[in-house]
Amino acid sequence: MEIDRPDVVAEVTAAFTGYEQALVDGDADRICDYFWDSDRTVRFGVADHQYGLDAQRKWRWAQPPLPPGRRLVDPVVSTFGPDLAVVTVRFGYPGDPVSGRQTQTWVRLPVGWRIVTAHVSTVAG
Repeated sequence: MEIDRPDVVAEVTAAFTGYEQALVDGDADRICDYFWDSDRTVRFGVADHQYGLDAQRKWRWAQPPLPPGRRLVDPVVSTFGPDLAVVTVRFGYPGDPVSGRQTQTWVRLPVGWRIVTAHVSTVAG
């Protein structure tokens, strides 16, 4: 198995960058387009959870926009073969002492790279 093949890392990095831009833009439809369209998609948030993309769509539409100034810290893209990747990153907002952590598992599907499971958590300072 090839780990961190440069072309696969580049593809996943581009997909992750697009997802992050959709998140910052507050575009619920675009955000959800980055997830696997399945009842088996799982997302654990800071104070929420969704099982299935339909549940996530409903939740996303009810969310306010992110605070301005989201910054990413130490993103890591690890790939395993041509079709599986894990992205981890810490994030924060100006003036907020809480630090966020985000992990996503990405899989290359016939429609392209999609998140199949995600986990977001926060820690103080």
